[in-house]
Amino acid sequence: QVQLEESGGGLVQTGGSLRLSCAASGGSVSSYNMGWFRQAPGKEREFVSAVRLRGGGTFYSDSVKGRFTISRDNAKNTLYLQMNSLKHEDTAVYYCAADRHLILSSIATAQSYDYWGQGTQVTVSS
Repeated sequence: QVQLEESGGGLVQTGGSLRLSCAASGGSVSSYNMGWFRQAPGKEREFVSAVRLRGGGTFYSDSVKGRFTISRDNAKNTLYLQMNSLKHEDTAVYYCAADRHLILSSIATAQSYDYWGQGTQVTVSS
């Protein structure tokens, strides 16, 4: 059973950048569909980005497309989310998630992922 631990969150000004990391143990990031989700206070958890196990295709929500980049380093067993041109509305707790058996149509659905990290806070000051 894979365990996930996020890091890299913090406070940044509008227009700044952060890189989130998700270190995996007990399993390899190369063996899972991997995703990033976020949850702002009072809102539901929402999809940010994902990378598929098969083929390595990447997916982004419309709100982050062109600003965020997902990647994984199999040698370090770590998933990353590079976030550029940050906006105040990107403020949220960011979660890493993993699942072996996702189908393409459910890759942006939080309930489809079996494994989650504890989250890391990202705050973008306006």
